[in-house]
Amino acid sequence: MYQAYQATTQLRDETSLDASDEFEGLGDASRYCPTELLGTFTLLMAGHGRCVSADVMLGDRDYALWQLARAHTMADEQLRAVAVRLFSYFDDPRGWGAALHA
Repeated sequence: MYQAYQATTQLRDETSLDASDEFEGLGDASRYCPTELLGTFTLLMAGHGRCVSADVMLGDRDYALWQLARAHTMADEQLRAVAVRLFSYFDDPRGWGAALHA
């Protein structure tokens, strides 16, 4: 019985958060789309009569790129600037904004 406990404890220790300190991928928080910027985008689009779903943008890359392209067709420099900033998060198929820090 003690050997089973010891094996379980060893397995738990190997998979603990302390054991993950050496994992290099954890520090890349840049992969997440900034929700405040996305919210600004949806509000600016709404100001032009365009309903945009932030949830769908986060879940469907093609939809997001389509909405960003639509924003570039409008005569609103602020909207275009926000769309350009957001584009870098959706343009990289490997993950959110990974191209920004490559």
